[in-house]
Amino acid sequence: MSYPIDLSGRVALVTGASSGLGAQFARTLAKAGAAVALAGRRTERLKRLRAEIEGAGGDAHVVALDVTDVDSIKAAVAHAETEVGTLDILVNNAGVSQMSSLLEVQPADYDQLMQTNLRGAFFMAQEVAKRMVARAHGAAPGTFIGGRIVNIASVAAQRATRNLGVYAMSKAGVVQMTRAMALEWGRDGINVNAICPGYIDTEMNHAVWSTEQGRKLVAALPRQRVGKPQDLDTALLMLCATESHFINGTVLSVDDGLSL
Repeated sequence: MSYPIDLSGRVALVTGASSGLGAQFARTLAKAGAAVALAGRRTERLKRLRAEIEGAGGDAHVVALDVTDVDSIKAAVAHAETEVGTLDILVNNAGVSQMSSLLEVQPADYDQLMQTNLRGAFFMAQEVAKRMVARAHGAAPGTFIGGRIVNIASVAAQRATRNLGVYAMSKAGVVQMTRAMALEWGRDGINVNAICPGYIDTEMNHAVWSTEQGRKLVAALPRQRVGKPQDLDTALLMLCATESHFINGTVLSVDDGLSL
């Protein structure tokens, strides 16, 4: 007896899909049967990911997106719905990080983190939700059997970490944003949840783990290991599944026990 999560017929948009967690999220959703709009600034990398997904039998499309630009957000969502179909799933993943002590943070650094991680995530979700709500109330064409928005926060949103203060603030905002969206949009059939990943090995941080600082960090983790992007697959699929209609406003830590 098996219980597979089948996303066939569903359309998903993944932001920040050109690398790291975003690329893995896109692969996972496509493997589960969803048609996936790959959104981000580095379109050449998105095209390579599209070829990879299509080579594996999946359905993927490239959408240019800069989440710091509201006009770009609106254009990307419109493009995705025109080319792929009305959106059922949004994985709000685009984000940046920067290590700096609080005394060294410059206004430009602060603005970049907040505009990308929090402001960009908010207006991305808002634009998708507007269209979902319109379909739910019959004010826009297209069927609607429930929307799923998954915001990618961080374990840093739940525990203080040196030299990541502003990043943590932005991700803590994503957590509270998730709860507010879940409360307001739940009655319209939109489930909004967040994943808080722990330390995950991606191309952006891979070199860190072999440094002295990186080894000390790993040694201090509960099981002295970092995760892989694939370790988030199960959480993502659960929150995107049609059957997850009773999971709303959840902030799910996938951090190997780090936030305990």
